[in-house]
Amino acid sequence: MELILEKATLEKKNVLKQMLELYRYDFSEFDSSDLNENGQYGYAYLDEYWREKRRYPFFIKVDNRYAGFVLVRKIRDTYAIAEFFVMKKYRKMGIGRQAAFLTFDRFPGKWDVAQIPKNKPAQSFWVRIIDDYTNGEFTDQFSETDQVRYQTFTTSKSVAREAVK
Repeated sequence: MELILEKATLEKKNVLKQMLELYRYDFSEFDSSDLNENGQYGYAYLDEYWREKRRYPFFIKVDNRYAGFVLVRKIRDTYAIAEFFVMKKYRKMGIGRQAAFLTFDRFPGKWDVAQIPKNKPAQSFWVRIIDDYTNGEFTDQFSETDQVRYQTFTTSKSVAREAVK
């Protein structure tokens, strides 16, 4: 099974838009989102991923099939996972772990990865993944201001992953 991160080009924006609908549907159990008048959840920042230089959209592909996406932002000197989604068919197979590792490898530097308090599965996933990736060299904290749990760590170019491209 080959896993890659593929940059989401403007030509593939509609694919990402559709996948964001699936993601927002899954996420609605945590943020109580409703469909808009057009029957969609929508994603306010979608166009910004091709307008702003500090936003990076990627598809997660397994054997050349869409399996999810990861949206990365750089805020000042820190990278952040804006959104991360693995389709249900590909969950519990290590796809999310591999995709997260590839993402961290691609952007060496300081990272903050945040989760909302209600999303306990995401908190469990990210703490486990970041602990594995950093060998326990990260901080895990809660921001009263932003009302999120987040992990902070630093990646370097010297980290290499052989199992995935």
